[in-house]
Amino acid sequence: MTRTSPFVSDVPTAEATAAWRAACAAAGCPERTGTEQVPVAGAVGRVLAEPVWALRSSPAFDSAAMDGIAVRAADTVGAADTTPVLLADFAVVDTGDPMPAGYDAVVMREHVHHTADGRAELRAAVPPYEHVRSIGEDISATELLLPAGHRMRPVDIAAAAAAGAVAPTVHRRPHVVVIPTGDEIRPVGSEPGPGEILDTNSIMLVAQAREAGCTAAATEIVPDDPERITAALRAAAEDADLVVLVAGSSAGRDDHTARVVAGAGTLAVHGVAVRPGHPVVLGAVDGGTPVLGAPGYPVSAALTFEIFALPLLAALEGAAPRERPSTTARLARKLASAIGSDDWVRVRLGRVGGEVVATPLPRGAGVLTSLVRADGLLVVPAGVEGHHAGERVRVELLRGLAEIARTIVAIGSHDLVLDMASSALRSADPLLTLASSNVGSLGGLVALRDGLCHLAGSHLLDPATGTYTLPYVDRLLGDLDVAVVRLVHRDQGLIVAPGNPLGLTGIDDLVRPGLRYVNRQRGAGTRALLDHELGARGVDPSAVPGYAREEHTHLAVAAAVAAGRADAGLGILAAARAFGLDFVPVAQEPYDLVVRADALDDPLLAPLWALLDDPAFRGGIEALGGYSCVETGRRVR
Repeated sequence: MTRTSPFVSDVPTAEATAAWRAACAAAGCPERTGTEQVPVAGAVGRVLAEPVWALRSSPAFDSAAMDGIAVRAADTVGAADTTPVLLADFAVVDTGDPMPAGYDAVVMREHVHHTADGRAELRAAVPPYEHVRSIGEDISATELLLPAGHRMRPVDIAAAAAAGAVAPTVHRRPHVVVIPTGDEIRPVGSEPGPGEILDTNSIMLVAQAREAGCTAAATEIVPDDPERITAALRAAAEDADLVVLVAGSSAGRDDHTARVVAGAGTLAVHGVAVRPGHPVVLGAVDGGTPVLGAPGYPVSAALTFEIFALPLLAALEGAAPRERPSTTARLARKLASAIGSDDWVRVRLGRVGGEVVATPLPRGAGVLTSLVRADGLLVVPAGVEGHHAGERVRVELLRGLAEIARTIVAIGSHDLVLDMASSALRSADPLLTLASSNVGSLGGLVALRDGLCHLAGSHLLDPATGTYTLPYVDRLLGDLDVAVVRLVHRDQGLIVAPGNPLGLTGIDDLVRPGLRYVNRQRGAGTRALLDHELGARGVDPSAVPGYAREEHTHLAVAAAVAAGRADAGLGILAAARAFGLDFVPVAQEPYDLVVRADALDDPLLAPLWALLDDPAFRGGIEALGGYSCVETGRRVR
């Protein structure tokens, strides 16, 4: 019988989880997977369905714990440097040997001097059972070694084997089947055409399931046909413990997930108060298989799998959900969050001034690289509007604190050279990370002032003096003792389509009617340059069509032009070249790294300064085009 859900909008996470569990129980979904016996050597990662009881003691006999001689402790009484004891009654033993009958202690080999007549001279007495491992010292027969529900580790299989376990009984691994759907989806390895998308979600979700200890597989891509999707869902449910149906937005005209799940069994939840991932569908197929309808955006798909699928899969094995360690961190910039949904924010982490600092990454549901670059996850609860810069928040760790401590935190203006430096530093030292966050030159200087980064990248032009960065350092940082290190000089200009079809020659052309401009965000040095150039010409920024449209990096500006969404944008030559675009020069400017003076000699930053002096690295920078390294590494203040 088909049953539909009372929920048609966002539901709180805990309520959605409870509704899903109730629907699964009503549909006859098993609470646990079946059991099987596996060889103890292959049990790592498996969850015990039955406890492991010790079948024998370990050690199973009294044994020597050191190389030396076995003696009777009573025979050594009175032995000292001035009154050595000579023994004729002893037995030579090696570590692990059974103790010979009648002996109750071992004297280490290096403490024994053998006389010419074969006796052992001892200069210290030993107590009974000195250097002897007693029977059952490690494990005693009949004791509980490992409880049911325990996930086996390498040390556990060794202990179980020592206790006589040959084939422990474990829960069968849950089996997950992922069904990708969509007319626009193409297999990985093919060349997508306009409007087509590679099926990266399936390989990601299958990998997430396997990482959780499950078996997993993906089906062929199913077109946007409700009958075919329903057939694929029913077929997968026959041997799966969980089916993940991947589609687009659950409100999209071609997304049939909710209707398909309702038609195949029970639709428990349609929309959860979590972002990204709110269009999630939760239900069960008649006959007893849970279904997770994951949104098509990759970040949404990954997070909804983590929030809903991982606890369910752990429960199927009778294990506790795996929890990540967490830490307290200071936010590097203001973080706004919409009321009404739990907001899962990906952050980069580093240790600055003895505290962990968290810099939020781009939050779009389709920004898969935000998961790639994330060091942690910050959950802003549904009832919280966000956090202020510098506020302390709790972060779940995706990387260890030791790795985070070896992270150079750079905040400020975007430049490709920082990406090159990050790659070069990691190649030379796998434990060293340069994490740059693009918030604009002004935001970087504020973060440095507030102790939230090691470096601030800046190229702010001061219209009053015609100089870069230093006037802003004086105004914003006040009495703070800072150093300014020149990174590069770089060419700024208009990024335009190949062949410059509109014949743009400079800033004056930006006021042409119908021209589509793409700008940088407020506080960016590139935007300050544009405003300066417009002001010098007496042009009101509102006269530039598209002035209000913002991107946060030079590459994003170039991508907008390359995609035909904009005709021009101010940026660097290297970004234009990266997309095969043309470039109209406007200015050459310095790009600097601002750092607290007392941090110049910080060992964490030493590899970066050495890299800036490397001729090969400088050559690589200039090969990008539009860069000069004549002053790279020079301290200008």
